[in-house]
Amino acid sequence: MLHLGVLASGRGSNFQAIVDTIEAGSLAAEVKLLLVDLPDAFAIERAKRHSIEFLYLDPKGFPSKDSYFERITEEFVKRGVELVVLAGFMRIVRKPLIDTFPNRIMNIHPALLPSFPGLHGQKQAVEYGVRISGCTVHFVDEGMDTGPVIIQAAVPVLPDDTEETLAARILKQEHRIFPEAIRLYAEGRLKVEGRIVRIAGYEVREDESLINPPLPYRGKRTG
Repeated sequence: MLHLGVLASGRGSNFQAIVDTIEAGSLAAEVKLLLVDLPDAFAIERAKRHSIEFLYLDPKGFPSKDSYFERITEEFVKRGVELVVLAGFMRIVRKPLIDTFPNRIMNIHPALLPSFPGLHGQKQAVEYGVRISGCTVHFVDEGMDTGPVIIQAAVPVLPDDTEETLAARILKQEHRIFPEAIRLYAEGRLKVEGRIVRIAGYEVREDESLINPPLPYRGKRTG
């Protein structure tokens, strides 16, 4: 049973997806603590519904960013957390937490990293005019969205997409791949070698692809 510590700032829909996967019996894990940095984060309500311990820590009550993350680290360590999950946590993780949980902090980002790091990845994708966007689960290092990639999902960008419509479709894939990345970790199937995350038992057909716009149909038409 993998013990999880979750950090969130907002509505916590990815937190909910993880909890749902656990309760469905598809992920052998337990959320030991949800920690939020905003008192009105809706993730708190989700934790209450599932009888999960939660804690609000106000960053303004600490003399420095490092001291804030030292306290976060203490709270996770004393509860036996083995993997830290960032589920919409809107702060850059600092060294005290990273040093205590090396390659044991996961984040999800709404873009195909290394493209469009930072805030508003969906907006960046629409404005840049890319044909394919998506989301990425990665291990956290000291950079902004620079850690080793674990799993990605590709999502086509439609001609009339806005930031909001693209974000909604990407979010559906986030809810699929985040619990899967945690499951791979729980099963001991992830090994980090430099920037590469090796996945035991991983197979993919080499000719699989997502092309947008689709190639013209060149087969025999009927009807």
